[in-house]
Amino acid sequence: MITIYLPRNFWSERTYIIDILFCEYLGIAYEICEYEGADYKIVLENHSILIIRDSFFSYQAGEDYLKPENIPAKIGWGMNPFCVEDDIPIIYGNDEIEATSQEITCGIDLFGSAFFMLTRWEEYVNKERDMHNRFPAKASAAYKNVFLKRPVVNEYVEMLWNMLVNLGIEQERKEREFEIILTHDVDHISYWKGPLRHVQVLGADILKRRNVTLFFRNIVDLTRVKLGKQNDPYDTFDYIMNLSESAGIKSRFYFMSGGSTQFDNNYQINESASLKIIKKVKERGHIIGFHPSFNAYNDPLQWKKEKERLEEALGFSVKEGRQHYLRFEVPVTWNIWDSNGMEMDCTLGYPEREGFRCGTCYEFTVFDFIEKKKLTIKEFPLIVMDGTLFGFQDLSPKQMESATMKLLEITKKYKGKFVYLWHNSSFNIEHWKKHDSVYTHILTELKNG
Repeated sequence: MITIYLPRNFWSERTYIIDILFCEYLGIAYEICEYEGADYKIVLENHSILIIRDSFFSYQAGEDYLKPENIPAKIGWGMNPFCVEDDIPIIYGNDEIEATSQEITCGIDLFGSAFFMLTRWEEYVNKERDMHNRFPAKASAAYKNVFLKRPVVNEYVEMLWNMLVNLGIEQERKEREFEIILTHDVDHISYWKGPLRHVQVLGADILKRRNVTLFFRNIVDLTRVKLGKQNDPYDTFDYIMNLSESAGIKSRFYFMSGGSTQFDNNYQINESASLKIIKKVKERGHIIGFHPSFNAYNDPLQWKKEKERLEEALGFSVKEGRQHYLRFEVPVTWNIWDSNGMEMDCTLGYPEREGFRCGTCYEFTVFDFIEKKKLTIKEFPLIVMDGTLFGFQDLSPKQMESATMKLLEITKKYKGKFVYLWHNSSFNIEHWKKHDSVYTHILTELKNG
């Protein structure tokens, strides 16, 4: 077993990030000791030593680091023999490194930098928000310094492991396998859901889009749906499950069960149409989760009420899901999920940019930096969403596929979990018809290895 010596200050923060990197990510057994030094000192079984310079916590006055000035305005870039890429982003620290066969001193503060990315305290300190009160990608240090599309925490872990190997660590690291996590937020279950909707769509075809051809095509589509000749455009559940099963993957469908805004209540969870879909998903062995409403992300009572309503309709408890509109407030939302017995949240990706919001393609147990404690809920960060690439960036199908595959290949390299969101409503309607083939192509690539 290795021994890790830590300075006395910020004990909860230090022990948290040590546990994530060494235990959850590498699977290495260790013991922690307190000491008077200023840096992280790791002593291996053979008595060789790895020193990681502390460039973050050691410079904090008192116990409060949650200040705007502590967010790096500009990061450095380094390169050393232990990196797995051509270079490595340095959020805190410098690129100095001294290495022998028995001792390595690393100037990159791997632990402070990883803590910055995983805990998302940056989003608590930086008050910039978009029109839906979400922390925007462009406000993040990762976007500003062009490493949002790199799982920097995974890079730190590989560098850490390579240094330990160089020093002769006797333990084996945990084995990991790449996994794709297919998720589908069920915001709607029907496109032609009532007379008002019929008037809105057909009226917009003439008055807004000025497209007579589309108007008559939608008339035919509506008629065929009402006569039972074809499925509603949003009824893609069988299609999605067929694709997933052919690739040997289970899909995860996250259902809504309440809300009080114009962005909610597109269906009722206990109506016959919803229950029919739920029954079908259960029978085919796919996974059902929770999609809390627009305002539930920071409202514990509303969140709990919706979860109870969903579970009543399902007849069993749910353990995973994602917040509607990706609305999230750290650490408040994590605490709501944690206090309600949830095990897996898949919210943390940016609506408008794909990439690694938390700097990782691994799941991790989260940390409440206000209460200074580790929770039990695990975050599975969202990496790519359909609407990010088309709705926000207006990419072509080819560009969408390319952007997705690049991030998927990066995740494969680190044997991570590729959390992918494609809505059941993003297939058959006019707006998506040219782009829905992207999802099919991605699943075909996965099926073929």
